[in-house]
Amino acid sequence: MPCVLITGFEPFGGETVNPSERIVRTLEGEVIEGHRMVGAVLPVSFEDAPIQLAQALEDHHPALVIALGQAGGRPEISLERVAINLIDARIADNRGLQPMDTPVLGNGPGAYFSSLPLKAMHACLQASAVPACLSLSAGSFVCNQVFYWLAHLLVTEHPQVRGGFIHVPWMTEQAERHAPDKGMPLETMVHGLRLAIACALR
Repeated sequence: MPCVLITGFEPFGGETVNPSERIVRTLEGEVIEGHRMVGAVLPVSFEDAPIQLAQALEDHHPALVIALGQAGGRPEISLERVAINLIDARIADNRGLQPMDTPVLGNGPGAYFSSLPLKAMHACLQASAVPACLSLSAGSFVCNQVFYWLAHLLVTEHPQVRGGFIHVPWMTEQAERHAPDKGMPLETMVHGLRLAIACALR
């Protein structure tokens, strides 16, 4: 059976949970549109995340890749359109590294665009009343780095595979400690990702 690779991240920035990891663990093993969901949880590490992403692609040979990350403070699911060739870390990663004003890939293009059908996915989420938006900024931390590397690997090594990045908000219990109106129940996020993946596979 063909598969979809879903990646998330471990907790970072003082949090004890990461909704992207929870979503991966929930969806892993499910079958959507005839595709089995396989998961990988990446470290929040500029050095290690790209290596583990590349290994997951080699291990699973997916038909589609959905990379997930937490964007605390955003109130909705963000369908990321573009990854930029820039690392400018506001905080250190989980290994203590905080690179600034450095490229993701020295000889790489300035940006890559998602190869997911984002507008169709957005319409599907809206039709089901799942809060979502199209986003033009995946930031400049490890999420953007992974998005950039994913797009680069798909273009250069896996041209038959489509993929992209989706940011999710804090879970409701996380948002209560920061900004109560910026959270989303995990169940809503999982439902939204099921819809988005199904749309991307049609």
